[in-house]
Amino acid sequence: MTDSTAVFDTLHKSVELALLGDRHKLRRQLHELRKHPDAVKQAQWAERLQQSCAKVEARRLSIPAIHYDDSLPIAAKRDEIKAAIIKHQVVIIAGETGSGKTTQLPKICLELGRGVHGLIGHTQPRRIAARSVATRVAEELNTPLGELVGYQVRFEDQSTDSTLVKLMTDGILLAETQHDRYLEKYDTIIVDEAHERSLNIDFLLGFLKTLLVRRPDLKLIITSATIDLQRFSAHFNNAPIVEVSGRTFPVDTWYRPLLGDQDENGETLEEDLSVDQAILRALDEFAAFERSEGKLPGDVLVFLPGEREIRDAADLLRKANLKHAEVLPLYARLSPAEQQKIFQRRPGRKIVLATNVAETSLTVPGIRYVIDSGTARISRYSYRAKVQRLPIEAVSQASANQRKGRCGRVEPGICVRLYSEEDFNGRPAFTDPEILRTNLAAVILQMLHLRLGAIEAFPFIEAPDGKAISDGFNLLQELSAVNREGQLTPLGRQLARLPVDPRLGRMLLEGAKQGSLQEVLIIASALSVQDVRERPPERQQAADQAHAQWKDIDSDFAGLVNLWRGFEEQRLALGASPLRSWCRKNFLNYLRLREWRDSHRQLSLICKELQLSNNATPADFPKLHKAILSGLLSQIGQKTEDGDYLGARQRRFWIHPSSGLGKKRPQWLMAAELVETTKLFARQVAKIEPDWIEPLAGHLIKKNHFEPHWEKKRGQVVAFEQITLYGLIVVGRRPVHYGPIEPVLSRELFIREGLVRGEIQSRARCLKANSELLEQLDELEAKARRRDILADEETLFAFYEARIPAEIHQAATFDSWYKVESAKNPQLLIMREEDVLAREASEVTAMHYPDSLQLGELQLPLTYHFEPNHPRDGVTLRVPAPLLPQLPSERLEWLVPGVLEAKCIALVRELPKALRKNFVPVPDFIKAALQRINFAEGSLPQALGRELQRMTGVRVPDEAWAEATQQLDSHLRMNLEVVDASGKFLGEGRDLAELTARFAEASQAALAIPQSGKSQQPVQPKAFAEVAEKTQQKIAGLSMTVFPALVEEAGVVKEERFSTAAEADFQHRRALQRLLLQQLAEPAKFLRSKLPGLTELGLLYRDLGRVDALVEDILLASLDSCILEGVEPLPRDGAALAALAEQKRGAWTEHAERLAKLTLEILKLWHALQKRFKGKIDLAQAVALNDIKLQLSNLVYPSFVRETPAEWLKELPRYLKAIEQRFDKLSSQLQKDRVWSGELNACWAQYQARLSKHLQEGKRDPQLQLYRWMLEEYRVSLFAQQLGTKMPVSDKRVSKQWSAVKA
Repeated sequence: MTDSTAVFDTLHKSVELALLGDRHKLRRQLHELRKHPDAVKQAQWAERLQQSCAKVEARRLSIPAIHYDDSLPIAAKRDEIKAAIIKHQVVIIAGETGSGKTTQLPKICLELGRGVHGLIGHTQPRRIAARSVATRVAEELNTPLGELVGYQVRFEDQSTDSTLVKLMTDGILLAETQHDRYLEKYDTIIVDEAHERSLNIDFLLGFLKTLLVRRPDLKLIITSATIDLQRFSAHFNNAPIVEVSGRTFPVDTWYRPLLGDQDENGETLEEDLSVDQAILRALDEFAAFERSEGKLPGDVLVFLPGEREIRDAADLLRKANLKHAEVLPLYARLSPAEQQKIFQRRPGRKIVLATNVAETSLTVPGIRYVIDSGTARISRYSYRAKVQRLPIEAVSQASANQRKGRCGRVEPGICVRLYSEEDFNGRPAFTDPEILRTNLAAVILQMLHLRLGAIEAFPFIEAPDGKAISDGFNLLQELSAVNREGQLTPLGRQLARLPVDPRLGRMLLEGAKQGSLQEVLIIASALSVQDVRERPPERQQAADQAHAQWKDIDSDFAGLVNLWRGFEEQRLALGASPLRSWCRKNFLNYLRLREWRDSHRQLSLICKELQLSNNATPADFPKLHKAILSGLLSQIGQKTEDGDYLGARQRRFWIHPSSGLGKKRPQWLMAAELVETTKLFARQVAKIEPDWIEPLAGHLIKKNHFEPHWEKKRGQVVAFEQITLYGLIVVGRRPVHYGPIEPVLSRELFIREGLVRGEIQSRARCLKANSELLEQLDELEAKARRRDILADEETLFAFYEARIPAEIHQAATFDSWYKVESAKNPQLLIMREEDVLAREASEVTAMHYPDSLQLGELQLPLTYHFEPNHPRDGVTLRVPAPLLPQLPSERLEWLVPGVLEAKCIALVRELPKALRKNFVPVPDFIKAALQRINFAEGSLPQALGRELQRMTGVRVPDEAWAEATQQLDSHLRMNLEVVDASGKFLGEGRDLAELTARFAEASQAALAIPQSGKSQQPVQPKAFAEVAEKTQQKIAGLSMTVFPALVEEAGVVKEERFSTAAEADFQHRRALQRLLLQQLAEPAKFLRSKLPGLTELGLLYRDLGRVDALVEDILLASLDSCILEGVEPLPRDGAALAALAEQKRGAWTEHAERLAKLTLEILKLWHALQKRFKGKIDLAQAVALNDIKLQLSNLVYPSFVRETPAEWLKELPRYLKAIEQRFDKLSSQLQKDRVWSGELNACWAQYQARLSKHLQEGKRDPQLQLYRWMLEEYRVSLFAQQLGTKMPVSDKRVSKQWSAVKA
């Protein structure tokens, strides 16, 4: 055993000779062999060890001879750097720009034997720098690029297994931690340009600090400009600092602020300059300086904040026609060909206009002059707005010095700062590191994946504050990558394996779920590289036209898919050279397209590893955009009235002008990014539907419920739900079941509204029984008009609340529970009177509060309601519309016995005080009066007035009673509910006359004879069946007496029914006239042509109508006077009418001729009177003339011959003559005439009102007709007394006649 142990110990030590990347695996396998010895496996293990050691030896032998450029400042510090690297695990090399540290450090490490057991990893902040440094180091080592010296940037790996020095971006090194957690393939890591403090650098340095403890063999060299060195040293436990000076050529600093010149008094001599003008002024100074020194033009590097400023400055400089000068832009989005121009030698002066990309890493050769605008676009994350801002800010002192260091490398230089020295001294010493200026979601995700502990405890050089960490976690939570406790979810683990922004990764995962991964891969890879579309400043319109072929009106993302498919189609169809030409023609960057394809390929492979399912068929618009939306939930917006968008957290933003949706702004959209420049812009946007949001953002949305209420139809308590996402209202008012949300409140509302108030659709027996009991008791309260009989709602609520289980809050569960429980207890939830009665109601009896009103043979139902101000408050009588004319209004005044006393008290209290004071105390007087009054006999006010007069001797005038009646509360007047023949509600009110008029048509419709073929035929003159005088008809459940009669309509006679006998008789008589005319057709034909004065009648009647109509009226009226006059009863069948006609027809011709002559006389008089209105009118006579016109229009009018009763028609000539005499006397008795006209007009107005009322009610009152003609006689007595009157007449007699008229 001892020999075996010694052998394994020896083998264990020999592992130290292998490659670093193989050691962990070899040790693990050796440990297994120690536990389970196996000779074959041990031999295989030894072979693998030997292979690894052989690779180490080969790497050692491949190290080339190292040569240094002694002109570089770092050469003087070479030995010191070597000693520090040998002695310490971490060394910080601080070198100014141009010291040579970037290219010489890898050679020093090789000379020390580093790179043998593992790679020398050398990181750079940018891809362009990684490529250029690798090229320079390979040239200095005299070895081809990609062998001993290689590089790896995104989508491009120019390294092999034999590579010793590997240049890469810091992001590539971080990505390797995914599969090589301890970076075991490296024995040395050089982090270059650490002073840039990008997010990757800060995270990398923090990660390396934790790693150094586990990897004591790992050497870490950090290079930086001479910026904040002590912070780096302290972070790595006071690591040694080796400072290397830069080039020794001096650089002069000229401060040229943009302020204009001022005189001694402080007045402006020159306006402030723009940056472009200041650049031109500086170039003039350089030219003057060169002339004075006798130097050739030197190259100039101008630092500007952004691409727009570079383009504007380039335009201005080109227009300035500078001699022997070439203007070259330099910024990250520029094509490689354009960038390469700055490295090429050119005749004359090069003026390079650059962003801060030229501050570090990228060295522009041969620069003699630097012009520093002092500003840059610095990306800052806004914790408040949750967006990445790109404001233009003043750069720090450190950045300004870096810019200054870009010149003076090959000869003395000049740096012109376009700001003052005081401004420079007041600026912060260092630029804030990126970790303090960006969202940390990606860093946190990687830390959680690598299990590096809490981010607060992670050894960052400069720890981010709590807000930044919180925002990072919030974004990860938005993407469902972490739960509320900050722990990684299964989706988050998948997300961490995707080498893209977490938002893009979330889209990929959702794309697989939605069936749109194929398209989302295209979009995610496009968003992770620079835009492949180019827009050269001088050809922007042409570029936009070329790109328009791929645009989608609803989505910029779909436009990217269209572009990809268009390019792929051309790539398969064209060769390399034609494809490049096609790209140039369509303003597409070929290299970026290749980068896009590389990114797409890389993501596709990773998705395959993650077993994400790819869709075989193209996805539709919703599937694709739902997947994209999953990563952009906080970057949605809703269009406002102002045309901009309201987004999450109340941010307002605008669609970027470059978007295809700029003109057609959708109601809802999402944006790939929100960037604040001059405004907050949404870039890369697409239309979305708001109902997509909730399913994807279920873990983020906030639900607010309001207005909980019971819904009878649903049988549930329903509330309105408002859904917000980061303060943005996604769903404004959606009804939802409130029971599961607030069961206690829902149960209370269910009991109160559903069970207590009966607003529930349920077959539960208890509810019907309880409802019937409560209706009975409620009717008692309505009759007594007191709310102290039935227990209040709280008592009813307590009854149900004590008996229903706590979990029941809706109708469905209640019915299920009741069905089961009521089978065990049939009396469950059934109320008894003692459960719901507050007191006995002995005063409510059937005699005082009857359920129906007896009217003749009919019993009309009465209902009671107690709710002040309600339309049905008080007593309601249900009346079929045809019965309205028959209702006695006096009976309605009495209401019911139980309410009579209250009504009488109210009536007396509404009387004027002078009368009311005679009946105090009112209740005592009313009680005594009612004991002597018979209920429902005559008019209530009159009966009450008589009794009060008997008791006190004081008479109350009818006018006072009428006024008091009008002042009564509505519940003290009978409410009439009007229904049609089938019992359907038509309307209601308390004014009988108004209701009779309103429902006159409905009344007649209800009386219509049941439809049949026979009843529809016109009545035949001689062969019509007997028409009964009255009959019974079922209307609204009541058997009513109705009065059939014949009716004439447009010359045709039919049978109809009426609610009153008077109206039936009137219509029947007129119909008989028409039937007689039809029976006597032959004599009628003779009379139509032979009536006396026919021609003259036509001339005189032409202003009123056609002579044919007048002749028809004369014939009908003469038939009435000849045949029907004095006949009682009128014939009601065809035979009787024919017999009567045959009996009396002989005298018809005489009657007709006599009536024609009378008519001619009347018309002559009327025509003569009409002439008197022509000519000049005296205004003093206007009142009289208007009265005469009114009188004439009511005496002679179309159809007056038939409409005027025969006994009064023959008096018309006398009335017309009286008018003639009135004309003659008018000027002499003008004052009297005016007084009489007023009196007569008042009488006529009340006649017209009563006539209208009677017509609506179906009444034909002979007394009213007599009153009408008595007014004409009264006119004769006033204006032409000598003509005499038919009867004694005076104003008193007229008033007496009016009192005889029916109300």
